[in-house]
Amino acid sequence: MQSSHQMIPDQHAVLLIDDDRKLCRLIAGYLAPLGYDVTAAHTGPEGLALVQEKSWHAVLLDLMLPGMDGFEVLKRIRQKSEVPVLMLTNRGEEADRIVGLELGADDYLPKTVSSREMLARLRAVARRAQRSGKDKDAQDEDLHIGPLHIQPASRTVALGDKPLTLTPVEYDLLLSLAHAVGRIKSREQLLDEIRERNYEVFDRSIDVHISALRKKLGDDPKKPRFIRTVRTAGYSLLHPDTE
Repeated sequence: MQSSHQMIPDQHAVLLIDDDRKLCRLIAGYLAPLGYDVTAAHTGPEGLALVQEKSWHAVLLDLMLPGMDGFEVLKRIRQKSEVPVLMLTNRGEEADRIVGLELGADDYLPKTVSSREMLARLRAVARRAQRSGKDKDAQDEDLHIGPLHIQPASRTVALGDKPLTLTPVEYDLLLSLAHAVGRIKSREQLLDEIRERNYEVFDRSIDVHISALRKKLGDDPKKPRFIRTVRTAGYSLLHPDTE
């Protein structure tokens, strides 16, 4: 189901890239009365073309697409845009989730997810993106934690002389931990701060993001230099003087 590209006042434009036309109609029908203007694309190339046409509130992206899978579509989206992307899939393997999150997905939802939860997560990633956009203009002081250099004004991170390429969620996670260096942040606190979500304490998506962030920092969770896991409590960013 395709809707007009003209954005209606007080509505949010959502791009849905999925080859399941029936599902597209169901999602569009559910979101429209709630103030969302949904445009559907049924192939990867079609979706990529639409991503560049306008400023989207969020993108819902199917993993299994004909011709070009969702991973490749996401990779190309991230080369040009930081629009919030929620991956939709029937495949729930952890490896798939990690790949999607490392490529820059903001959230990962099974197609069996309830309409209410989909809406909650859509709103959450959009709020996070809006706040991140405001943060880009903020003139916070740079943070130097050992070899780690974080510049909030430009949302850039470097490890020594090496710039790091982080997804928006990874950056917000690192910044949250950096502002509390040496202190423990629970999963709930991190979720609330970076995504303004209030899901149950056992939401493990935060662990996947931390795992991806650790890889980019070259950190060993068994002998951490940067991010320490505190069992049952959460995570903390180690002070450089910590043994």
